Amino acid sequence: MSEHTAVVTGGSTGIGLEICQQFLDLGYTVVNLSRRPAPVEHANLHNYTVDLGDREATRVIAAKLAERFAVDILVHNAGLIRADLIEDVKLEDLDYLAQVHLAADITLVQAFLPAMKEKQFGRIINMSTRAVLGLETRTSYSATKAAMMAMTRTWALELGQHGITVNAVAPGPIAATEMFHNVFPEDDPQIKKIADSIPVKRVGTPGDVARATLFLAAPENGFITGQTLFVCGGASLGSLSL
Repeated sequence: MSEHTAVVTGGSTGIGLEICQQFLDLGYTVVNLSRRPAPVEHANLHNYTVDLGDREATRVIAAKLAERFAVDILVHNAGLIRADLIEDVKLEDLDYLAQVHLAADITLVQAFLPAMKEKQFGRIINMSTRAVLGLETRTSYSATKAAMMAMTRTWALELGQHGITVNAVAPGPIAATEMFHNVFPEDDPQIKKIADSIPVKRVGTPGDVARATLFLAAPENGFITGQTLFVCGGASLGSLSL
C-alpha cells in the first residue's frame, strides 16, 4: 500500500483521468469516484461508481471509502455546467450543481478529515473554473464554482494547524474534455478563435491542469494554502468570449 491515498472525483475522463494517471505514476493508491469506471487497468486504481448529485448515495460511499482507505488527498474534480442565459436559468439546475460542486465536497471532506488529522497531513484541491470571473450562460456553474473558492479559503484557515492544506485550481478552456467538446466539436473553427483570444495562443490540455493539481498535492508544498491557481493560459487577465 502506498504512503498516500488520493480520491479523485470525476476521474473517468478528461482532467480527472489525467490526474488519476499522474497520481498512479507516483505510486499512490488512487480511488476514482465517478459515474463510470476509469478506462485504465492498474493495481493501485480503485473505481467506485456514484452520482454525486445524490446526497444520500454520496454520504454512503464517503463513509465506505473512509472505512477502507486512509485518504489523505482529495481532489474534487467532478462538475457539470447546465448552461443557460439568465432568462432561462432553472433553479433545479442550480440545486443540482450546488449538490455536486458544494455539498458532495463537504460530505467527502467530513468523511476523510479524521484520517488526515490523525496523520497530521492532508491535501484538499477543489476544481473551480476561470468562468468565476464572468462568462455568458454560466450563472449556476460560475456561482457554485465561485463558492468552491470561498470554501477553499475558509477550510484553509480551519485546517492548517493539522497539516492540511486546501487550495483550488481554476482551469480555462481545456480541450480533450467532455465538458469542452460538448460545446465545441473537435473540428469546430471556434476553437481556434478561442485560442487566438488567449495570451499563450492555445487552449489547454488535461495535462496542464493535472500538473498544477499535483503540485498543490505534493507533500513538500505545505506552505501553500487557501489559494486559487488559474490554469488558463492568461485568459483570466481579461475578457474571454466563447
